Amino acid sequence: MNILCVIPSRIGSTRTPRKALLPIQGKPMVQWVYENASRCRAITKVVVATDSEEIADVIRSINGNVMMTDPALPTGSDRVATVASHYPEMAVVINLQGDEPFVKPKMLEQLISPYLAGESPDMTTLAHPLYDAADFNNPGAVKVVTDLQGNALYFSRSPIPYFRGAVDTPIYHHIGMYAYRRDFLLNYTQLPQTPLEKTELLEQLRAIEHGYKIRVCITEDRTLEVNTPEEYALAQNFVYSD
Repeated sequence: MNILCVIPSRIGSTRTPRKALLPIQGKPMVQWVYENASRCRAITKVVVATDSEEIADVIRSINGNVMMTDPALPTGSDRVATVASHYPEMAVVINLQGDEPFVKPKMLEQLISPYLAGESPDMTTLAHPLYDAADFNNPGAVKVVTDLQGNALYFSRSPIPYFRGAVDTPIYHHIGMYAYRRDFLLNYTQLPQTPLEKTELLEQLRAIEHGYKIRVCITEDRTLEVNTPEEYALAQNFVYSD
């Protein structure tokens, strides 16, 4: 099976401009993401989608694959779909965020495990058990609940579910990486935005609101995403291991 991994990387990140180029332990963040994704043997090709020649130069300097995309594209998914449109031989496309410098190859394999097993869900995503009780009320930690088949029922920045009864219900912390059937991805990015998506500012809700399913693949691994100055400081001493 041919699997494409696209890393959308903008120079003008809203929360932390030029974040992709910030050095982490001597390497730009985008280089960390690219090199760790490239170590996943299940992936056929890794490409960085960017609007920045500076980011492109970093990837070219390590003989990596890069495609320039229109800076006017509204979302990372649109950048991923633009790249995917050039690779009709790919069956599955991964959207790997550029703020995951310590992503593990094993996590990417877990993300695409339904496809590797012969299934063909519209899209998949990753989540891990919510370990930190403080994250339950933290809007920066996106929660997801699933049906009995492991498909997402809802993603929210609010604490879900509400525990009215003493029931042993799993709570999952969503990890923002996705895989799609290529044909679904090209359709998904043409769908109009939806009310819940705009309310929660969670793009994946668009798929659910339009009636599509997102398979949630569970991992016990968690890494350090780099979205804030505090997380960036932690990244300088983060010990990476598979």
